[in-house]
Order: sequence, then C-alpha cells, then structure tokens
Amino acid sequence: RDPCPYRIIEDIGGAFAFGAIGGGVWHFGKGAWNSPKGARLTGAIANTAARAPIMGGQFAVWGGLFACCDCSLSAVRQKEDPWNSILSGAATGGILAARAGPKAMASAAVVGGVILALIEGMGIWMNNYFAMPPQGMEDP
Repeated sequence: RDPCPYRIIEDIGGAFAFGAIGGGVWHFGKGAWNSPKGARLTGAIANTAARAPIMGGQFAVWGGLFACCDCSLSAVRQKEDPWNSILSGAATGGILAARAGPKAMASAAVVGGVILALIEGMGIWMNNYFAMPPQGMEDP
C-alpha cells in the first residue's frame, strides 16, 4: 500500500466513489418506487441527484477517519497487521457515535470492531484457502 499521507487521501476518494455509486443505485430505485406513475424516471433521477452525493460524503468521512486511525495505529505500534484494522474500525465507530453519548459510542465501537474483525478474518481465510496447493495431484 501507499505511505500513510497518500493512503488517507486515496481511501477518502475510494470511499466517496463507493458511497456515491452505491447511493446512486439505491436512491434511484427509492426515487422510482416513491414517485407517481408516469413520473418514475424523473423522480428517480431527481432523488439520485439529491441524495447520492450526500451518501458519498458520508462514506468519505468514514473512510477518512478509518484511514487516519489505521495510520496512527501503524505508527504507534510499528506493525502492519490485522489488529490495526480491527482497532481502527472500533475507534471509527466510537468516534462517529460520540455525539450520541457514551453508551451509543461504546456499542458503535463494538459493532465497528466486530465488522472489521469479520472482514479481516475472511480476508485471511481466503488468502490461506487460495494459496493452498491442490490436493491429490501426483506426477505420472
């Protein structure tokens, strides 16, 4: 991966694109569903134009905060391992929920850590699974 200052900018841009595209698809469908018959296409386009950039911005905030936490943990721990991502997910969830109070902050931190632990665990499992040589192959 890129060094940390560039990684943060890259993650913000990637998260914005992910949120804007996903939000565009979601809000297009939602706008079409909630529009009256005969105005579904215009309603879908208007809803997409109004809401997709907001969703992209929300994803960008999450991605930027996560990348900042990840880079900070990498610098403090002097290691690049899955624990950085797990702890960064927990910290990001907690920081984003801080305005809702300590209980919401703690539960959001736990949820963020668990989600990132699942993502990291699946990544490790897939790397190990696809790196294994095929079984039962012998030379003739």
